[in-house]
Order: sequence, then structure tokens, then C-alpha cells
Amino acid sequence: MNVEGAADTAVSRIAAAIGEPARARMLYCLVDGRARTSTELAMVAEVTPSTASVHLQRLKSERLVKVLAQGKHRYYSLEGASVAAALEALSVLAGGKRNAFMPDTPNRLRMARTCYDHIAGMLGVALHDRIQVMGWLADGPGASGGENAYEVTPRGTNAFADLGIDCEATRRLRRRFAYACVDWSERRPHLGGAVGAALFLVALKRKWVVQELDSRALTITRLGQREMQTRFGLPYL
Repeated sequence: MNVEGAADTAVSRIAAAIGEPARARMLYCLVDGRARTSTELAMVAEVTPSTASVHLQRLKSERLVKVLAQGKHRYYSLEGASVAAALEALSVLAGGKRNAFMPDTPNRLRMARTCYDHIAGMLGVALHDRIQVMGWLADGPGASGGENAYEVTPRGTNAFADLGIDCEATRRLRRRFAYACVDWSERRPHLGGAVGAALFLVALKRKWVVQELDSRALTITRLGQREMQTRFGLPYL
């Protein structure tokens, strides 16, 4: 087998996939790390939804993007950091500046809110990221846990126990255990499932957050701000 020739062919395929203007616009729209639906990417690429689907399938086949089905939506994001790095390098060569992602969600909802029965918004995404960095979660089995499922590590089991969350009891509930739920405003994951719901109950019980009446918005208390910083290493939110 000609390994060098195979590599050259693979590079050519990837370059061709990136090189089409509509697909390039889609990819650069995803460089900020936030997920988008195919409808949103069609608007960015200035193509019809059906054409966008064909482009996205090509990008997926070359492992440039990945897709997460969540409810009736399918969210697309870059396959990984190596794809983002390649796009950034090409952007430097090409020059120019791209517009940053600006959510249009009201500030009080964007900061912290509920998503079903778990914490969403900037707070939810920040907690998800820190919990991963601290090694509480690992990728779980897709077959039993669904897409983007998580398993709690031994370190995480002990850490959640310190918060009063019994992971074994939580696992026995008749629902998904833990998974990455794409956040509506931030377009990045927060922690969903039974573990996410248990963490939300802890935050309510310990008065880290207060739920507003007749609203999904959550108010982070002063105690909550201190606890987020000392327990999770989160800066002031």
C-alpha cells in the first residue's frame, strides 16, 4: 500500500470539501465552538435547505463536522480541535475578520435558566465544562445511553456524593443518566439527564440559585457565586 499516496488523496478530498464557498462559510460559522442547525447553516451559506443538507453530508463524510440529534433538531459542530486549528490557519493566510456569535436571548435568561429540570444558560455551560475538566465525567456507551452520553468516573462519584448526590440511586431512575444537552442560547453543551437534574436540586436546596416565579430564569445568589468559585473554580458570573 502506498501510504504517502493515500495521505495525499485524503488531503485532496478534505481540501476540496473545505474549498467550496458555501461549505467554507458553514465551517467558519462553527469555528466559535457553538452548534448550529442545518437551517441556520443554510442561511449562512446562502443556499437552500436541501442543498445545505448535501453540503453537510459531504463535510460529515470527511469528518469535518459532527451532528447531534436532540428532539426535533439536528445540531452541527466541528468534529474537533484539529479541524478548528486548520480553519484558523487558513483564515490567517486568507486574512480578514469574521463576525463573532451574538446570542439574542434576553440577558436574565441567558445567564441562568432551567432546561426541563436541569441548569442551562451560561451557568449551565460553565458548570458542564468545569465538571469535565475536573474529571467527573467520561464519554459513556452510546448503545445504552444514547448520543453524547456520559458516565460518571470514580472521582466524579465521590465528588457528587460530597454534594449529596447518590450516583447509583440516580442511575436506577427510569431516564437517561447523563448526557450533553446542547444549550439553546449558548449552542454548547450543558449537563442533562438524571445527574443534571440532581445537581439542579442541590443548587436549589442549598440556595445557590433561586427560581423566578412563572419563568425559567434562575437568579444566582451571593452564596451561589461563592460556591461556584470555591467548589467548581468558576469566576464571578
